[in-house]
Amino acid sequence: MTTPSVAIVHYAAPPVIGGVESVIAAHAGLMVRDGLAVRIVAGRGLAPPSGCALRVLPLLDPRHPRIQAAQLELAAGRVPADFEALVGDVRGELDAALAGVDVAIAHNVASLNLNLALSAALRDLSDAANRRSPATPRVVLWHHDLAAVMDDYRDSLHDGWPWSLLREPWPGTTPVVVSNQRRDQLASLTGLDPASIAVVPNGVDLETAWKLEPTAAMLFERTARLGIELLLLLPVRVTPRKNIELALEVVAALRAGCRRAAIVVTGPVDPHRPAEQAYLDRLLALRSQLGLDEAAWILAAESGGPVPDAVVSDLYRMADLLFISSRDEGFGLPMLEAGASRLPIACTDLPTLREIAGESALYFRVDDAPAAIAARIWDRLDRDPTWRLSRRVRSDYAWREIYRTSIRPLLLGPAPGR
Repeated sequence: MTTPSVAIVHYAAPPVIGGVESVIAAHAGLMVRDGLAVRIVAGRGLAPPSGCALRVLPLLDPRHPRIQAAQLELAAGRVPADFEALVGDVRGELDAALAGVDVAIAHNVASLNLNLALSAALRDLSDAANRRSPATPRVVLWHHDLAAVMDDYRDSLHDGWPWSLLREPWPGTTPVVVSNQRRDQLASLTGLDPASIAVVPNGVDLETAWKLEPTAAMLFERTARLGIELLLLLPVRVTPRKNIELALEVVAALRAGCRRAAIVVTGPVDPHRPAEQAYLDRLLALRSQLGLDEAAWILAAESGGPVPDAVVSDLYRMADLLFISSRDEGFGLPMLEAGASRLPIACTDLPTLREIAGESALYFRVDDAPAAIAARIWDRLDRDPTWRLSRRVRSDYAWREIYRTSIRPLLLGPAPGR
């Protein structure tokens, strides 16, 4: 299948600040990383994502004088005498800007009355595409808002054309909404079968939001690729008294219970202490024995050097739980760092650790069965609504996953009835 070229059509593009503009930037960036040729077609804007072209068509901007004049008449229920000529001018600009494009994604153009000349021109273009006219792209209508069901817009909507464009289905187009509520509203408004409306939620780019260091970003990508739902952090040096083997056994028990768990151990090995290197070798052997080669990331074995503090700080944001399995501790600095990061803690019941965390941590004994520790960890986290929401956001609302499961298939699939 040939990779399509894509145009994203909206009233404005970054750096204009708005929810839809931020979504457009995210979509464009994901498409570019996927190797697609992407252009943004907008009434104003200056800074498209890297690798993305920008075509500025002033008549797409609701602030353009001709558009503003038409909108004032339309808001009063009158179709301007020159409206069809204005629609033709917008259509001409669209035709030129969309030349060579396979898929045109229009955000809110078919659902808001901010620029009805653009809505009418796009409808004309989509009708031409539905007639399989040459050089016309397949049209995807991406609905964030629906003027016909929103109090802020109702007073400026009237019967007849062109307001009817916002209340009727557009044949041959692919309708997309951002939530189940919007799907139900669009189906009720237009008579479309709800099953024919794709629901693609907005998402979040955690790598960007967290400003991850390259090493942390690599680990974050690994968690996404492996579908990790529970990441344990063990920020201790690789030495026998840290009892890291228990941590590995707990992760194995979590995975045996169908939990997609992993652990990252950040501490170094002292090259001047052969016993620590021997301990690392034993841990690596145990990791393989437990089937954790892709789920226990002992960074001392991967990097061969100390992990920078900035990376460890990133891991406190990425992790779901601080896990301390030490047989002895003089203090327990990671407990403070976890508390500052609002990270839940599971640790051995040592006086020094209890002195820091009080009743705020989950405690276990070093001789407790790994399966019992694993069960208590999962029970504690699963009763935490904040953690459950965090887990849901990471699994269901990460842009990378939304693109893979929902956006890319829309781009590669055929138009309805084609």
